[in-house]
Amino acid sequence: MSVDAWSLDTLVEAYKQHQRRTRGLREQTLRGYERLVRLFVRAALGDDPIDPARLSSADVIGFVAAMRGRFSPRSMKAVRTALRSFFRFLRVEGLCEERLEAAIPAVAGWRLSTLPHCLSDEQFARVLASLDASRPCGGRDRAIVVCLASLGLRPGELANLRLEEIDWRAGTILLRERKTRRGTVLPLPREAGRAIVAYLREERPATDERRLFVQQLGPARGRPLTSNAVSGVVVRAFRRAQVEAPLAGAYVFRHTVASRMVRRGASLKEVADFLGHRSLDTTAIYAKLDLVALREVALPWPEELTR
Repeated sequence: MSVDAWSLDTLVEAYKQHQRRTRGLREQTLRGYERLVRLFVRAALGDDPIDPARLSSADVIGFVAAMRGRFSPRSMKAVRTALRSFFRFLRVEGLCEERLEAAIPAVAGWRLSTLPHCLSDEQFARVLASLDASRPCGGRDRAIVVCLASLGLRPGELANLRLEEIDWRAGTILLRERKTRRGTVLPLPREAGRAIVAYLREERPATDERRLFVQQLGPARGRPLTSNAVSGVVVRAFRRAQVEAPLAGAYVFRHTVASRMVRRGASLKEVADFLGHRSLDTTAIYAKLDLVALREVALPWPEELTR
């Protein structure tokens, strides 16, 4: 393809096809990478047509520096990963000879340096109290929040939950594929089960869609909710309850569930299995909440310093 034929859309689509073919990335991951690549290319090369060969190390450094003011250190890791994969694609396809990934600045982000972002008991109670089933979509939204708050699911896992994956007799739900690419069976808490039943009986529109949670209003009525829509339900619930959540979106419930499990004496292995973590390293941040265990490993204060 000639340089004049490259537009941002065609370049990004070629990049995504390359990632699917060579790395087998999930579509949700690719959408996140696409957003960052689009931001970078527009900032560096401007409007169409674009010439990837014009990209320079200065473009990379300037973009990463600008993103530091917008993203947390954790999110900056995704920025660096997206850029590295994009630059390797350009070099493999012969679109840019320079090794631009070497110009990506390091971003400080100390592992386990913060406490988990979770809701206090008072905040959690206010959010639940604000869920009015008499409001439009109120029953569905209540079922979504209660499921997130009791099962610690990722928003995508809840959005993909299907009707046949709920075993009412056994009181369990089947998650066919988690981020670990392995399925699992979780107990269905009584309150979550009751909220789902109320939603199915009183609100869910007639539709052939097998996914549990669907749109109820407008031209998309009956179509499945996306993970972004699930997070939107949570954001609106916080707004109605006038709760300043320590973390925007549905993931705050995931951290809250894990934190409560640790405080009740669950081991990190049990928390990791429940949340579907690939590695205990991901769960290690919750060890900071186990005050009893922390007291046992704490060094005694030197006596001479207390005199």
